[in-house]
Amino acid sequence: MMHITFYWGKKATILFDSWRTDSWPAYLLSLLALFAAAFFYQYMEDRRVRFKILAGSKPSLPPPPSAVEAPFLPSPSASAFFRPPPKLASALLFGVNSAVGYLLMLAVMSYNAGVFVAVVVGLTVGYFLFRSGGEADFVALQNSCRCP
Repeated sequence: MMHITFYWGKKATILFDSWRTDSWPAYLLSLLALFAAAFFYQYMEDRRVRFKILAGSKPSLPPPPSAVEAPFLPSPSASAFFRPPPKLASALLFGVNSAVGYLLMLAVMSYNAGVFVAVVVGLTVGYFLFRSGGEADFVALQNSCRCP
């Protein structure tokens, strides 16, 4: 039976029909796994933001030669499918974060209150440890560093 309102109880189907909890140990292990997934989501989001800041802080390169100076070099628009490695890595991290985030959302849509609490507490603890105020400090450290 699929619930359409929040309920408390150890019997829950989370994400897949094969992920059913019928006992307290299975239910508690599932809540722990969801807590860890939510915590991991915040960790990966922090890594993605920091990687994006680091990738954007590279020293500026000289402008590319114009088409008149180098007629046989392809223009940047001609290589539309080629992306530099930092941009590709940032996109991959974004994809992983999106997938984990949507799976957490679908787990919460089981309407089990314990699942909801485990996900929210995991997100909160992860945010507190990894993302609360660290971005401003990290940007200030990056801007003050004159390292190549």
